[in-house]
Amino acid sequence: QVQLVESGGGLVQAGGSLRLSCAASGRTFSSYSYVTGWFRQAPGKEREFVARITGSGGSTYYADSVKGRFTISRDNAKNTVYLQMNSLKPEDTAAYYCAARHYLVTDWSYWGQGTQVTVSS
Repeated sequence: QVQLVESGGGLVQAGGSLRLSCAASGRTFSSYSYVTGWFRQAPGKEREFVARITGSGGSTYYADSVKGRFTISRDNAKNTVYLQMNSLKPEDTAAYYCAARHYLVTDWSYWGQGTQVTVSS
């Protein structure tokens, strides 16, 4: 079993920055074997993909809506994945969730509880 805990959310003005963290733990968890992603869900909207990073950190992928503004990274020594969010816009307001899956599967098996990001105009 893998447990994911997000932190770092908060209230920020448009144009500002936040860094989210996703700390992973679990008896069988090995960072290099897991792809980790960030998703978000705004009120009344479906959950959407934001970014993901491979276990080694060698490959990243972003949604078009955040490309060039958000950066996903990981520190496997700390079992932690980060999402640096710059140039935030009011439309980035959402609950942000961390998710993980073993690299051999396609379904996101593990989810955190979420952290709220609110961007004021």
